[in-house]
Amino acid sequence: MVFRVEKSCSTEQIAQAVREYAGVTRKRAIGEIIQSLRIDSDDIVVSFGEDAALIKNNGDGLLLAADGIWSMLMEADPYWAGFCSVLVNVHDIAAMGGKPLAMVDILSVQNEEVCHEVLHGMADASKKFGVPIVGGHLHPDSEFSAVDVAILGTVNPDDAIFSHTAGIGDRIIAAIDLEGRVHPSCALNWDSATLRDTETVRRQIRLMQTLGEKHLVTSGKDISNPGVIGTLGMLLETSKKGASVNLSNIPRPDLNKYGITFNHWVRMYPGMGFILTADERHVREIIAMFSEAGITAADIGVIDDTNILKVVHDKEESKVFDLSEEGIMHLFV
Repeated sequence: MVFRVEKSCSTEQIAQAVREYAGVTRKRAIGEIIQSLRIDSDDIVVSFGEDAALIKNNGDGLLLAADGIWSMLMEADPYWAGFCSVLVNVHDIAAMGGKPLAMVDILSVQNEEVCHEVLHGMADASKKFGVPIVGGHLHPDSEFSAVDVAILGTVNPDDAIFSHTAGIGDRIIAAIDLEGRVHPSCALNWDSATLRDTETVRRQIRLMQTLGEKHLVTSGKDISNPGVIGTLGMLLETSKKGASVNLSNIPRPDLNKYGITFNHWVRMYPGMGFILTADERHVREIIAMFSEAGITAADIGVIDDTNILKVVHDKEESKVFDLSEEGIMHLFV
């Protein structure tokens, strides 16, 4: 599937927009945190740099992850912030090929109205995804409003999907549910989950587990605040690989209908979206499986050994990141 990229938007403009986007630049402190906190343990299969930690549990695997919601989203729409606090955590478990089990939260609130709206959003998302919130902690007298959620899931360690295992020559698949809208409270959020019925969103989440069980993908990551290109950059950084991406192949809605540019779209948080890598022989099957779940997927490029993420359109080519020199999360630089 090939989409049109507006002629006025050069590959260098796209590359610069992604590099300078706050959803990308705010990840830079992660490397220092990892260096300060990492402690090796025989019970930990993977941890920092993945969407969730995988912990051995008598032959089974426990997945543990946590996410906090960007303060600007909390200020713009407390309900949507609450909904997203569940959404992003469920996606972290799904991206690992796992089954989400339960969540706990930490809620800090300035006023009662914000608290009620956040809780309403969290409850609606919890019911839609079928993942209960079972406890947490409340700061009822905070000077700011914030919500943070941690999630527990399970996965067979042999079926887990990691982000550090992309291989040279693998094809890159971007999968996004395009049946949605630009969220009215945040122009950089694409929302399909609130519009989809319960069974559809649960089927979309279960699909990642199926891909892991069938061993169809070599690596994967849910598309988060850095957008589709920035998230791929994070996957490449953990895998110590490079990639070439064809901008024309990136799935997108009718941008004119929603009044946004392609430059804007590639920086958006797409809600239900994943970046995967796979052997070329599995690509058609994977794309078909996503289509059956209502998600548009496409082969957007290839993994290489350069440590450079570049974007290509027509005869133009631009470097987005040299991950050996300027890692997004600064894991190795």
